[in-house]
Amino acid sequence: MRIVRVSVPDLDHPVFGILSGDQVNLLRGHPYGELDPSGITVELDKVKLLSPVLPSKVVCVGKNYADHAAEMGGEVPVEPVIFIKPSTTVIGDEATIVLPPQSKNVHHEVELAIVISHLCKDVAVERASEVILGYTIANDVTARDLQHSDGQWTRAKSFDTFCPLGPWIETELDPTNLNLSCEVNDVVRQSGNTHDLVRSSHEMVAFISSVMTLLPGDVILTGTPAGVGPIVAGDTVTCTIEGIGTLSNSVAAR
Repeated sequence: MRIVRVSVPDLDHPVFGILSGDQVNLLRGHPYGELDPSGITVELDKVKLLSPVLPSKVVCVGKNYADHAAEMGGEVPVEPVIFIKPSTTVIGDEATIVLPPQSKNVHHEVELAIVISHLCKDVAVERASEVILGYTIANDVTARDLQHSDGQWTRAKSFDTFCPLGPWIETELDPTNLNLSCEVNDVVRQSGNTHDLVRSSHEMVAFISSVMTLLPGDVILTGTPAGVGPIVAGDTVTCTIEGIGTLSNSVAAR
């Protein structure tokens, strides 16, 4: 099942829906419990796709592919390295990544993203699936020069528009063996598979929930494979994950 969040003409607020082919069955309320269809169906081309969630926080895992850790000049850490992107970084499919004037070297990073379904804390690995609503695509946009100069990652990862998510949440997906890629202007930059994750999606839910309480709609970014590189104004960045779809964003200077 594919869950979308859309802007509908004549409605003054975004709504969630279930995407079936080119039809969106609108829901009453949110998708984090029992689904409540409204009985209203709209054509996909008559609505605007938004980010599929507005999380309270986006929790990210650094250096979770060995090849990416190597290209960044390091090794996979003994314990997972996590950091947070604020909710104000989130944009949806076909929205614009805005390059800040403070950085001269902004990079793309395609990632499989986990969407949390229930408030949870200290989740066991074997029970992680019980608190996962589904999966979507993320681009962990990063000001690489600021990441290096600051010596930590908060500013580099936190500019507005630096976390494209979408286009929808896929609820029926095995995350363990998915091809993922990133293209810039139709040129492949990154190509990997989630079976190369050092720590699995379920392991990361367990680890992160041992640190902080996760809320419905929170998002976990699982890491990026090798091949990260710069994006500039005028580019189009396309992130694709097998079984989910494609997330595409234009790039512009502020």
